[in-house]
Amino acid sequence: MNPQEQLIEKFYSSFQGKDWIAMQSCYHDEVVFNDPVFQNLKNKEAKAMWHMLLSRSKDLLITFSHIKADGIKGSAHWVATYTFSKTNRKVINEIDASFEFKDGLIIRHTDHFDLWKWTRMAIGIAGTCLGWSSFFQNKVRATATDALKKFIGQNAQYL
Repeated sequence: MNPQEQLIEKFYSSFQGKDWIAMQSCYHDEVVFNDPVFQNLKNKEAKAMWHMLLSRSKDLLITFSHIKADGIKGSAHWVATYTFSKTNRKVINEIDASFEFKDGLIIRHTDHFDLWKWTRMAIGIAGTCLGWSSFFQNKVRATATDALKKFIGQNAQYL
């Protein structure tokens, strides 16, 4: 396993152990994170997101596989299984991650998953009927962004 693959392994092993500090240590200070919900998070925002998600999770289970990397880019597949707290519904979210590296750390992390599928699992009938629409998806994004902003405001290390 090369150093970049070891870094991805450390990131997801730390995620499994709910160790957001170790996850953050895998990120470059100029990291940019994107997924269908959290878009264009930079540096402390990306680090705060993982802290927020892990601190709020009650039954999160992470599995990961298919780690591949070279000196520049990498990828992995991971699955998050948890109960979505707002609806108490079970979610099994399959994610494909891509990475770019700089100075031995992750500088770009992009997670790809089907947001409509997520809304169907997490939100239920409204997600099934409306989760495909940009209006509904933008509402999900806005709600998540507001929660992250509030979390950052309550945790001075991210200001």
